[in-house]
Amino acid sequence: MAGPWPRGPRWPDRFAQAGLGGVPRKFKCLRRECCQPRVGEEGLASRRRCEWAGSDPVLLDYHDTEWGTPEHDDRKLFEFLILEGAQAGLSWLTILRKRENYRRAFDRFDPERVAKYDARKVRSLLTDDGIVRNRLKIRAAVKNAREVLTIQQEFGSFDAYVWRFVGGTPKTNRWTTSGQIPARTEESDAMNRALRERGFGFVGSTICYAYMQAVGMVNDHVIQCFRHKEVGRSSRRRGTDKGRQ
Repeated sequence: MAGPWPRGPRWPDRFAQAGLGGVPRKFKCLRRECCQPRVGEEGLASRRRCEWAGSDPVLLDYHDTEWGTPEHDDRKLFEFLILEGAQAGLSWLTILRKRENYRRAFDRFDPERVAKYDARKVRSLLTDDGIVRNRLKIRAAVKNAREVLTIQQEFGSFDAYVWRFVGGTPKTNRWTTSGQIPARTEESDAMNRALRERGFGFVGSTICYAYMQAVGMVNDHVIQCFRHKEVGRSSRRRGTDKGRQ
């Protein structure tokens, strides 16, 4: 993630025109419910959420359990890298609904296995209607897996490499509205440049920022959202644990 409008210039809005990101770009195609409580859901009626989360149960679960939570497992970090790239031009909800199909098709996102995919495997994936059948995106996934392995050899883990772009610590923002959330930042620009230099594909700056949001490198839950504090506490606990090691 790693919250949903398609990326691209054909979706102008007043926030983008003002140089702001508005609702996180991968969520913008969805119906807004503006942080309203989910009345009728046991134990959740009093909770307020980011406005994009209330439009679909799949998004609700993703928002409440994953988006913005600091992730340090290499396989999960690789998974989000591939999913964010697959989402280019589509909605994040489309990708989430295909997520289990992706896990099946891409060997549970094991980069060692994906790195070995040959032309025959790519052709097979292009016939799999459970995933986005885009040749460039599939080839990029294979190339990215190979680059992840190279990074693991150089830095010890993909986690150690990618988290360097935020100094190893999650950046906690304090947005009061989704209109304040940017589509890209200096950090995502730097990540984009570094990954492209290494040969990664489908890693533009807006994709990199969406990735940072998804894996908790930044906490972009609005402050009214109950997850803003939860994610912050999770980040602080992990930092304390690291300090004790």
